[in-house]
Amino acid sequence: MANSRTVLILCGDYMEDYEVMVPFQALQAFGVSVHTVCPGKKAGDTCPTAVHDFCGHQTYSESRGHNFTLNATFDEVDLSKYDGLVIPGGRAPEYLSMNASVVDLVKQFSSSGKPIASICHGQLILAAADTVNGRSCTAYATVGPALIAAGAKWVEPTTPDVCVVDGSLITAATYEGHPEFIQLFVKALGGKITGADKRILFLCGDYMEDYEVKVPFQSLQALGCQVDAVCPEKKSGDRCPTAIHDFEGDQTYSEKPGHTFALTATFDGVNSSSYDALVIPGGRAPEYLALNKHVLNIVKEFMNSGKPVASICHGQQILAAAGVLKGRKCTAYPAVKLNVVLGGGTWLEPDPIHRCFTDGNLVTGAAWPGHPEFVAQLMVLLGVQVSF
Repeated sequence: MANSRTVLILCGDYMEDYEVMVPFQALQAFGVSVHTVCPGKKAGDTCPTAVHDFCGHQTYSESRGHNFTLNATFDEVDLSKYDGLVIPGGRAPEYLSMNASVVDLVKQFSSSGKPIASICHGQLILAAADTVNGRSCTAYATVGPALIAAGAKWVEPTTPDVCVVDGSLITAATYEGHPEFIQLFVKALGGKITGADKRILFLCGDYMEDYEVKVPFQSLQALGCQVDAVCPEKKSGDRCPTAIHDFEGDQTYSEKPGHTFALTATFDGVNSSSYDALVIPGGRAPEYLALNKHVLNIVKEFMNSGKPVASICHGQQILAAAGVLKGRKCTAYPAVKLNVVLGGGTWLEPDPIHRCFTDGNLVTGAAWPGHPEFVAQLMVLLGVQVSF
């Protein structure tokens, strides 16, 4: 897919972890070039992110998320090179809304008529830029008073996945609305999605890697696929804790608590014949899922049927345990090489770490930086396309 569109994501310290990475990697998987900038920082610098989750308290909790690496420099932004703007939420918009350069940039995008997609607390920046006056929009509920004061036609977020479109402005309440939010933005950019009438199963477990479940899950939903997530001994509506694996200068990755992930289907009674593909996230979950014979049987059924199977990072521990790697070429997180080789697979070095490979019906990746390639290669096997 040719990179026929280029968009800008406006970042800041402690933006919400999902709200920057999911659109960033999903749009790239769909063939869009994405630049990320933050005032006072340059390409290669990082922004810390925040994990906002709903854990039964009167408001969301916050913990430290992944470190997000910028790929462009704020002071070099040329609006004429971009077809759209994305504004993540989190705590970053609180201080970005006081930055004159940020406010001016958003005003220019709004005046140009180019699509702007803003989520959660990101709408504070829209209010500061006077771009919501007379326009319908939503946001996280606590942002409502500021938007009303700025003249917006406030749409109450009755559910966390609410999205609103008013001309070139797309707004959403929380990251649970990402599938529609991203799909609406792709369409606003002139994109057309075809072949997405597919059903996909995710094999989940406690302490799977946070990005490695949410990014592909919501990316595929944004395409219009029906996606189910299951975990042994859990049912639809139950939640799995996730782990944030990041690279912070130590000899191996660090781990922090991630979001909790809501399952959408019940493991017992899963019929692999009713799905078109299988996705296996990484993290620590595969270590124990590889001991579950029911999990292994599901993997064998998909592989033997020739349906697409996409596995990332430590997920290949499950493939090795299922005995489906014999004679197959694949990659994985480097520490999983032993499992791949002992399982009869031909090891492909993930150099650079975001490189992914397809061997027949099998797509493998080494780690979450490879999600754009990982999702794009799965799309090819599924026959799903995004064209501009």
